[in-house]
Amino acid sequence: MMMELHTLVEDAPGLDNQKNEKKMDEYKEVPTSEKDEILYAYEKKKSWKPLLRQLFIASGLWTPYFAVGLSLGTPTVYVPQARKQANSTDAVSVEMASWLSSLFGFSSLPFVFILAILMTRIGRKKSSLFVSISLVLISIGYYLTSSPVHLLITSVIQGVPNAATVSVSILSTVEYTSPKVRGVLLTIKTATVFWALWIANTIGTYADWRYICVPSFINALYSLTVVFWPESPMWLASQGRIEECKKVHRSLKGCDVESERELQKLIEHQMEVDKKRLQKKDSYSDILKDRVFYIPVTLSCVMMCTHLLSGKQICMMYALDVLTKITKSEDTAYSGMLLLDGVTVLCMYIGCGFSKVLTRRTLLFTFGSLAVFFLFALSLYLYLCHLEVIVSNNYIPMSLLVAFSMAIGIGPIILGISLYGELIPIKYKGESIIVTSLFFFLLQATLFKVSPYVFDILDLHGMFFVCGICVTISLSILYKYLPETKDRTLQEIEEYFKKR
Repeated sequence: MMMELHTLVEDAPGLDNQKNEKKMDEYKEVPTSEKDEILYAYEKKKSWKPLLRQLFIASGLWTPYFAVGLSLGTPTVYVPQARKQANSTDAVSVEMASWLSSLFGFSSLPFVFILAILMTRIGRKKSSLFVSISLVLISIGYYLTSSPVHLLITSVIQGVPNAATVSVSILSTVEYTSPKVRGVLLTIKTATVFWALWIANTIGTYADWRYICVPSFINALYSLTVVFWPESPMWLASQGRIEECKKVHRSLKGCDVESERELQKLIEHQMEVDKKRLQKKDSYSDILKDRVFYIPVTLSCVMMCTHLLSGKQICMMYALDVLTKITKSEDTAYSGMLLLDGVTVLCMYIGCGFSKVLTRRTLLFTFGSLAVFFLFALSLYLYLCHLEVIVSNNYIPMSLLVAFSMAIGIGPIILGISLYGELIPIKYKGESIIVTSLFFFLLQATLFKVSPYVFDILDLHGMFFVCGICVTISLSILYKYLPETKDRTLQEIEEYFKKR
């Protein structure tokens, strides 16, 4: 194996031989024989420190998701409070309400490019620090807001952590954590969004909405723990800092046989990438034609469609409007909103536990199919009520909404963006981040912007029917093409698309 690695470096044109020899010396610590593997297994000491380090970093990477959850919940409670205080719906028009709900999605678009560049140039740690600073500014913005325009300005800054959720945070989680715990940690981050949304809605139900600045500020302070992180081992390897890469990788993931194999594959893969870059720089047309790029990116976009077009985020963003139309009571709508939020969060954490024992495909398609069933059932019931074929009963649609929230929370919601972090290729990571992030935020922001008008045009039964159709199509595509990624290294997943 060492001879093969040495040959790769020697064959690379334009590299200094002395520098290559020094670089090859750094690879000698990686076990390459059965004897070395036995030695590492013998020397391994049972320790929780690597896992605790991974949890510490992962929890810091969840803070942008918490901030996004608060931003999703804030307009839901701010708009009715502002209208009630002014005793007029004109205090926040329908147009302004739609912008408050969607602007942070549109403002994320430029930061997609900025964060993609920062991740490559200055690394994951410093990029995360940039996001942490934005979280502090957002907390101050919540506290100082006294008009819809002020909240719009805060929404623009919110574009930074929102963009980070599908770039810096998710990719750092994948790179800093080992395959065995990666799935659980990735799914928890999505649950964090809805946990924060529930907190925002609860605060707005029982107190002034400005108290949202308290959890926001606590979250921002915790995000500053980024200063204690090491740099990502994968980014260190991409910069040729192999010794640092080994040190960080072993401190995070231990020195057992599996971790050392992962480290060896990481270094081998990086050498292969470096050699190909020296031989030929891929043009954009070459990248687009490479199946290692377009297949994972397409599947990632379809996963995001499953997440967004299910209607769950729309229902939670416009929860009071949706539930008031169903129940015909504002007080019942507030209670129903908190109930649905609580059920969703609980089921998402249940799904996080299931992700440890079930395969990704089993979790996605089993509960995704149940979610589609309840969407169509809810649509049919509301349509029959609309035709006055049956008498409306608040308990039936609420029960169907709860059942839908349980199914969608356990499976598609927590996997909708999580799998994206595992699927995108290492070779084209920067390009993949830009394409998928732009797709996600354009779709998310557009949905939030047009939803109030869709409610009027299609009514609720029509909206739920369209959501059911969209999720069915997305799941059908994924069922045919999505590979199983559970417990696989990123290099193994990329190799799958090469050979597929």
